[in-house]
Amino acid sequence: VQLQASGGGLVQAGGSLRLSCATSGRTSSIYATGWFRQAPGKEREFVATLTWSAGVSMYADSVKGRFAISRDNAKNTVYLQMNSLKPEDTAVYYCAARRSWRQAYDYWGQGTQVTVSS
Repeated sequence: VQLQASGGGLVQAGGSLRLSCATSGRTSSIYATGWFRQAPGKEREFVATLTWSAGVSMYADSVKGRFAISRDNAKNTVYLQMNSLKPEDTAVYYCAARRSWRQAYDYWGQGTQVTVSS
């Protein structure tokens, strides 16, 4: 499975961005796709996840109500709509996939930089 993240950029606080994660390869093996982020000097943290068959989503408390994860089945692309962005959302965002709820995320895309100015 290959993942390609895109859509990052520079935005003012309060603005919006939509990240895309295009998946390819053995996408039939994907159980869930997630978004993670890593800010400078900090550890990578979970942002959101979406299971592919049931469509169940989960979010980190810090983004609930502001971010939304979704999927275009036909395009095998997962999106992260980010609204009401804050400077503390500044990070490199990564998309990842896992093959079952028991397994860790073992497929990772390259990161896309999101910078929110105050």
